[in-house]
Amino acid sequence: MIIIYISIVLCVLLDQLVKLWVVNQFDLHTGISVIDGILSLFYTRNDGAAWGILSGNRMLFYVITVLFIVGFAWWFHKDEKSVVSRIAYVCIIAGALGNFIDRVYLGYVVDMFQLDFIRFPIFNVADMFLTCGVALMLLETLVLERKHD
Repeated sequence: MIIIYISIVLCVLLDQLVKLWVVNQFDLHTGISVIDGILSLFYTRNDGAAWGILSGNRMLFYVITVLFIVGFAWWFHKDEKSVVSRIAYVCIIAGALGNFIDRVYLGYVVDMFQLDFIRFPIFNVADMFLTCGVALMLLETLVLERKHD
């Protein structure tokens, strides 16, 4: 279990270090192209949830995030989980904590990755962890359902 907690800390540390680097490298609403036409780094702030939904509702995000992390931790610890579930757990908790830290200390979430080839909201490392964790859980659920059929 200690490996899981160390992994969460390392993922959160990666997220926070990338955000710190971006804040120190770029002025707000500026950036650079990393891979022309594909990926840019563009420093922006998001005081809402995904895509700026519920912008400005900081206390609501605090409560929802704490309840989510506690509930998800309880679910994870209640019985033995597969390796895929453990990796998903690390990703989801690390992503939630990474953005929670921003909200508590800054009042907003630092975002920086912009996909230039598609109209998609700017995101950060924590968002990538959350997305990968949810995708792994869905994938495992689909595989388990097929095994039971």
